[in-house]
Amino acid sequence: MNKQRKAVALISGGLDSMLAAKTVMDQGVHVEGINFFTGFCVEGHTHAIRAKAKAKPKRNNALWVAEQLGIKLHIVDVIDEYKDVLINPKHGYGANMNPCLDCKIFMVNKAKQWIAENGFDFIITGEVIGQRPMSQRRDTMPVIARESGADDLLLRPLCAKYLPPTVPEREGWVDRDKLHDFSGRSRKPQMELVKQYGISDYAQPAGGCCFLTDPNYSAKLVDLWQARDNNREYELDDIMLLKVGRHIRPAANFKLIVAREEGEGRFLEGYRKEYISLFSLSHSGPLVLLDGTPSAEDLHLAAAITARFGQGRNAESVEVTITQKDGSERRLRSSLSPAPTFRRRGIYEPGRVKRQAFVMSAAGDSYAG
Repeated sequence: MNKQRKAVALISGGLDSMLAAKTVMDQGVHVEGINFFTGFCVEGHTHAIRAKAKAKPKRNNALWVAEQLGIKLHIVDVIDEYKDVLINPKHGYGANMNPCLDCKIFMVNKAKQWIAENGFDFIITGEVIGQRPMSQRRDTMPVIARESGADDLLLRPLCAKYLPPTVPEREGWVDRDKLHDFSGRSRKPQMELVKQYGISDYAQPAGGCCFLTDPNYSAKLVDLWQARDNNREYELDDIMLLKVGRHIRPAANFKLIVAREEGEGRFLEGYRKEYISLFSLSHSGPLVLLDGTPSAEDLHLAAAITARFGQGRNAESVEVTITQKDGSERRLRSSLSPAPTFRRRGIYEPGRVKRQAFVMSAAGDSYAG
């Protein structure tokens, strides 16, 4: 009787990793999933706190995919280890602050360590040749296998027929003829496989969930580092806050995080003991957190901006409460004529040109909460 082989599949929560795992499971291999938590792939959390995303599923997609497949999922916290990948990527960044090639090498290497520790035989990923410009090219796929140390224990079921046979194929653990020859950015082959498997629901059919691929998020991350004299260390709270609210830097020494709606306001409430906070007393308006070391003059500007994002934006003046981290309060009455303006600093990206600085009027938006 042949021994049943065991594989671990990198499960991102997207469609490709789901199909890759299913393809191998259908050949009688015992498959379990693994998901590495870096802190940057938390789209379900965003959907949960924002009203505009209320129609989107409020779930951890990796857990949801594992449930649909009927497999166990191992979630591994790699927040601290991942910092070096993000801060010092050997292969550089993609279009934004996404170190995609280094990230894939890191995760496959972690999976290789995991299979050695848990008695599994090989690794599955949902990669497709030509689908991603940085990490899923014909010339970078061997780099991932080699530098991760996984070598030919790394099976990519969706594009396996374009690649040299791996150990699972050569040893007959899987039938190469039942693997696939997907390539490029078209999703038609995946959609056909979805129909074949009878899958009715899936997440992100055309992309991943990593916030580092988002230009706005990346700009805020670079701005955070610049404000800290290019000290690139960060904590989980730092990167979670970057995806919540409107981030405004009126001056180099401080920035404001303005809740865009009530859900974000409730989330930011949890940070009031860690940041100076501002709130309009006389009119409905958003909670605003202040990060930095403001002067007395800066607090007056912050109060004016807070007022401008609230329902008192057309009033003669608005009373704003400023609460320090120790809980002490003071009140300022902000005059809103003329409307305050502020300049956002240009944001630099490593190896890239300076982003254009721009002037933004605080009268340009308001809080509807």
